[in-house]
Amino acid sequence: MPEQGGIAIPDEIAAFNDEIVAIRHDLHRHPELGFEEVRTAGIVAAKLAEWGIEVHRGVGRTGVVGVLRAGNGGNRSVGLRADMDALPLHEETGLPFASESAGRFHGCGHDGHTAILLAAARYLAATRQFDGTVVFVFQPAEEGLGGARAMIDDGLFGRFPVDEIYGLHNSTITPHGHVHVSPGPVQAGADFFDIVVRGSGGHAAHPHAARDPIVASAGLITALQGIISRHTPPREAAVLSVTAINSNTAYNIIPETVHLRGTVRTLDGALKKRIAQRIRAVAEGVALAHDVRVEVDIRDAVTPLVNAAEQADAVAAAARAVVGDANVSTDWRPSMGSEDFSEYLTHVPGAFFSLGHHGDIPLHSPRFVLDDGILPVGAALFARLVQDRLPPEA
Repeated sequence: MPEQGGIAIPDEIAAFNDEIVAIRHDLHRHPELGFEEVRTAGIVAAKLAEWGIEVHRGVGRTGVVGVLRAGNGGNRSVGLRADMDALPLHEETGLPFASESAGRFHGCGHDGHTAILLAAARYLAATRQFDGTVVFVFQPAEEGLGGARAMIDDGLFGRFPVDEIYGLHNSTITPHGHVHVSPGPVQAGADFFDIVVRGSGGHAAHPHAARDPIVASAGLITALQGIISRHTPPREAAVLSVTAINSNTAYNIIPETVHLRGTVRTLDGALKKRIAQRIRAVAEGVALAHDVRVEVDIRDAVTPLVNAAEQADAVAAAARAVVGDANVSTDWRPSMGSEDFSEYLTHVPGAFFSLGHHGDIPLHSPRFVLDDGILPVGAALFARLVQDRLPPEA
């Protein structure tokens, strides 16, 4: 078993790593947005079938599920998940395998996550050193489009039952090969909101003859921030951000409407609901104060991600075996970013963890570069988890 800077990589994974890197580069060159991952899904399905893994396509529209059984018919099962979608972002990395699709870019590293799970699947299919069933979940549309819910609604856990499930995400804020995992809340839930403020337009020189939605919107934005500072307990983390304001572009016209959009992030589902109620109440008050109409649409996008204690401990134990004690942290401070792996955890216990890599350009930047060096590390971690949780009979 060779070591990569003190990290133990199984010989089989090291032997085919160049092929896995090539697959990752190909996926990077041809990124696909959420629910459009037809080419990506085709590559995933073809590789799984080539390695003797049972393949199911079209789960949650463009998702792929692989099923692998080994051992003496053990009745336990473990799920492993990777996301496949890219971002609607123009790439500025200058890489030789940069995106060939304008305005589409794997700026979050999902091409790497897909390659990692493929490598783990190939290794487990070749070695079969476990007793039970592994379900490989290749998910579409993680970037805010509800891919996890789509797979669940399509019967994921009814058709492919698992006792527990695991997922990972690359990280540029921790050292190469460093694993972060903790029990409890680790990622925020998210709501998305659209608010339309409707007034009556007119000439900018005669504002008294109009009902100005811009002034009302300014008051609304300020009042919305008071929900966090004055209606949220100080010890409970919450964020409310207005991220877009769209209206008229002329200098001398008071417009009819202003369209606001934004997001709410919390670590507690009940708090998320209370904030949504306050947004609607504040909007009603602003409408009355400014004699305008305010229409509010709030969508529950992602559930808070809460790791189960047993499965978080299992990740930490597997990680210590692969990357060493010094490269494992179990004090992961919760992030206000969201990850729809959380949806799986509302159905079965599991854990989500981060894997650090070289590079300091953040996720979702047009210059983000994934370090290929983490591909065999992530694969080894997934494989070790399966072997630990589904140990073969002696």
